[in-house]
Amino acid sequence: MTRPSEDRVLFLRKSTDIERVKKHGRRFQTPLFNMLSCPSGSSQTRIGIVVGKRLGGAVDRNRAKRVFRELAREVRQQLVGGREFLVFPRREALIVQHRLLQDAWKAALRHEGLMIAGLDQRCDNSASA
Repeated sequence: MTRPSEDRVLFLRKSTDIERVKKHGRRFQTPLFNMLSCPSGSSQTRIGIVVGKRLGGAVDRNRAKRVFRELAREVRQQLVGGREFLVFPRREALIVQHRLLQDAWKAALRHEGLMIAGLDQRCDNSASA
């Protein structure tokens, strides 16, 4: 199972990395989550998921992290390189249908220039064919 090593490269875990994105990142807001993104020094794009106690109890916070980690894994191959971004889930992300959350996620990534343009439509169409 190769997932842990791939996740180690994909996700931001160190507080210094997260604080750097918080300090230098550009904010983008949606009704379901907020994002901060900034250029990084590496060729990889890395994602951090930050969930505070105001979102809810531990069950809700852990669920939000699981949902957004899975969304990140789904678009891993479509992300442009050299960026770091943080996602701050909102409570609404836990009650909306998964497909709507997926669409909002991809739209936000495209808007912020974090996703290779046009690549996600081909992947969605080939999956439904």
